[in-house]
Amino acid sequence: MESVLDMIVATVALACELATVLVVALGAGEALIGLAMGWNKLSGQGTKRVVWRRFASWILLSLEFALAADIVRTAIAPTWDDIGQLAAIAAIRTFLNYFLERDLEAFMHERKPEPGA
Repeated sequence: MESVLDMIVATVALACELATVLVVALGAGEALIGLAMGWNKLSGQGTKRVVWRRFASWILLSLEFALAADIVRTAIAPTWDDIGQLAAIAAIRTFLNYFLERDLEAFMHERKPEPGA
């Protein structure tokens, strides 16, 4: 029974890692296309900021998949070393996630028109 569970955990973790890579690749592709399409407009910050915001959203999603893979891998009989590594990885990813999310929210507030304007 334990070997079946180990196989399921390995498969789920691998699927999450594959999703991480695919999400980053899709986001990078979209960012490159966005930059290429708006090349003439790059003198203004609008196009770059929009491309950055969308790419940051993809990165946030990929961080969630990567963290999920780490959690799944650590779920079966973790050692204290495994738990420590997961805590460090989770802290770093949470830190990155927090600041990316904060920057995205700040960008969205900049883009909203003022009431009555």
